Amino acid sequence: MSGDHQTLALLLFSAFIAVTLGITTWVSRNRHGSAEEFYAGGRLFSPLENGFAIAGDYMSAASFLGISGLIALYGYDGMLYSVGFLVAWLVVLLLVAELVRNCGRFTLADVVASRMSERPVRIATGTSSVTVSVLYLVAQMVGAGSLVALLLGGTSEAARSWTVIGVGALMVIYVSLGGMRATTWIQIVKAVLLMAGAIAMTVLVLARFHGDVNQLLYSAAERSGHGKDFLSPGLKYGGDWTARFDFMSLGLALVLGTAGLPHILSRFYTVPTARAARRSVVWSIGLIGSFYLMTIVLGFGAAAVLGSDEVRKSNAAGNTAVPLLALDLGGGAGSTGGTVLFAVVAAVAFATILAVVAGITLASSASVAHDLYASLKRRHAKQHSEVAVARVAAAGIGVAAIALGLLARDLNVAFLVGLAFAVAASANLPVLLYSLFWRNFTTRGAVWAVYGGLIPAMLLVVLSPVVSGSPEALFPGVDFRVFPLQNPGLVSIPLGFLAGWIGTATSTEPPDEAKHAETEVRALTGAGAV
Repeated sequence: MSGDHQTLALLLFSAFIAVTLGITTWVSRNRHGSAEEFYAGGRLFSPLENGFAIAGDYMSAASFLGISGLIALYGYDGMLYSVGFLVAWLVVLLLVAELVRNCGRFTLADVVASRMSERPVRIATGTSSVTVSVLYLVAQMVGAGSLVALLLGGTSEAARSWTVIGVGALMVIYVSLGGMRATTWIQIVKAVLLMAGAIAMTVLVLARFHGDVNQLLYSAAERSGHGKDFLSPGLKYGGDWTARFDFMSLGLALVLGTAGLPHILSRFYTVPTARAARRSVVWSIGLIGSFYLMTIVLGFGAAAVLGSDEVRKSNAAGNTAVPLLALDLGGGAGSTGGTVLFAVVAAVAFATILAVVAGITLASSASVAHDLYASLKRRHAKQHSEVAVARVAAAGIGVAAIALGLLARDLNVAFLVGLAFAVAASANLPVLLYSLFWRNFTTRGAVWAVYGGLIPAMLLVVLSPVVSGSPEALFPGVDFRVFPLQNPGLVSIPLGFLAGWIGTATSTEPPDEAKHAETEVRALTGAGAV
């Protein structure tokens, strides 16, 4: 990239960082340090504000960079991510949003522990929430590294490494100083920027093909090197039975995983009522739905305008397809329009990463402090000490995410998020649904549901081609793969539900019907909700 690209994009990066740090500083001066303020922003956000913040939290680097890149490389099969991420919101809207807002206080564990023995349940759900959050954070770090590597010439490993470290440091500052209120405003600003950038790019792509979508698709197929196969199922997931099962596994993980993501569930506590939580989801579905439709246009646009080989040459996983498309649509390398559009898109993508990592870090530090620490120190923990622990936990989680982000820097960010969704659907969703809807569910069932999904999911990932035995693996030089699928969801999600059922069936503890009745009334009516 030319010096103009670098200078302008870095100026826009710096402007966004300055604005978000200003928001964080302003909020930190006006806070009163309570747990409700730190975890839930005082529950003062309107449905519209929270809807934008949810959209900002959900539309990550995986969405903007990874999905478009996968569509540019694999055509029809890449669209699975767009469809899966969008359909997942129907599960959240119909089964989770209102009930979670009524039953919980700050975290997933609050919902489950309301009718179980608190300590074992909080430790289990807290552990799974932190695991999911760190996996999701790694994807954002990898996206940041790819973006800045492209900006600085595409070959600088040191630049990628320092970018990952810088993003980690910023997310710790946002969360430690500003808590949920600063994080929410950062996400709202980012959602507006991302929607504006995506709309502008989509209009330019369609204008290039005179509004003719058929011409766009045929051009994409022609320049992809795969011909009509590019527009048909099976290019990535249709080669053999293993690939087809991988397709089903990924689809299951994407559709069910959203309802188990800690940073999405925590957003429902930032509004005053369950009705507001439901309206927040309606707002977010409108924003997210239109955004994912635009990623399809951008993905096929990148294939049609640049060609799949050009996208792959810049980044093997396709993470840089959208910035390269912006450069071409603006007039090409060296043109003023190309320079400006590339810089704007790169800055929006960077803003996306910073906003999402802040939300995930806050959710995971809340799990550490409110669930793990408070369970181990239940008698002595006070609210102010719990918030202090959350701030320290944010730093620890930041360090872990940085280390893993440096390790996984060559993997596609959408694919990495697919793994996080699989773990969320395996460990968090079974215990959440059983707690809300099964009268006879017990403490043992809850603990077994979490670990029965979490441990197999993580074990299967370690033994899969993602970690070893293939050129794209984390450790390509060794081969200890046993499990053939890249995504564990097809096996680990049913195991999570099965483990919860077996744990309950073999439990000697009788189910507490009075607590279930109380939880059911609160979930459905909001009576007694915090």
